[in-house]
Amino acid sequence: MEGLGALMPSAQSMQLVVAFRDEAGALEVKVEVPGYPRAAVERLGEEVRKSGGTFVELWRLPKAERDALRSRTLAGGTPFSGTERTQAAQELRQHLEALSARGPLPAAPLSTPPAEAPPAPPAPPAAPTASGGESYRAPETDAAADPSPSGAGDEPQRRARRFAVKLEMEFRTELDFVREHALNISNGGLFVRTAHRPPQDSVVTVDVKLPNGQRLQGEALVVHVVDAPYTGGVGLAFLSDDATFAATLDGYLASLVGEKA
Repeated sequence: MEGLGALMPSAQSMQLVVAFRDEAGALEVKVEVPGYPRAAVERLGEEVRKSGGTFVELWRLPKAERDALRSRTLAGGTPFSGTERTQAAQELRQHLEALSARGPLPAAPLSTPPAEAPPAPPAPPAAPTASGGESYRAPETDAAADPSPSGAGDEPQRRARRFAVKLEMEFRTELDFVREHALNISNGGLFVRTAHRPPQDSVVTVDVKLPNGQRLQGEALVVHVVDAPYTGGVGLAFLSDDATFAATLDGYLASLVGEKA
């Protein structure tokens, strides 16, 4: 944790949340960077796994799952700024050392239902960096409400499906402003056929116009680039952590499920 600054020197801002449970400790790291630091993230994830922890990139999860994970592991956590990494590390280390000294919790009586398995097992004292996840270019506040209270039974179907569409959209990079059409969309992102292809791992701002007049506006990560003369384009993964964005996308995908059923 104390080495995050050296690991991600391009970070423009950093926020931490440390939370403690009877059986684990959790850490959330929010980093604002101009592009996706793939090598640094892979290295951080490997260090967490070596320590016995669980590493999750929160931006990859659908909004409902992301909120549920935060509720289970980070509710009531203590926020720290990027300059307070040493203090955050000390508090997390102390908690994990106490867990290690205490030993395993006693087994629950057979008459009671088994406790839910902890999502993030504690790290050993030598490397107290169990991580609750990491998100990129996330807003400073997180909505805890489930954006899709109705039609919850369709959620796995909507997440698993990619729908063919033709949606007017714009995306902006630091150098370009492009108007194109998105050719397919899912809960995680969309594909845009375009001759303007930002580099992989760069972050763009998207504005997608939906048929009902609503708009999806937020940031997206370029996760892959298809270099082909007539069929090429870019695959974009949504990064927005905003509840309105999630509710709008969820409602639109629900309407597509009804149309395709």
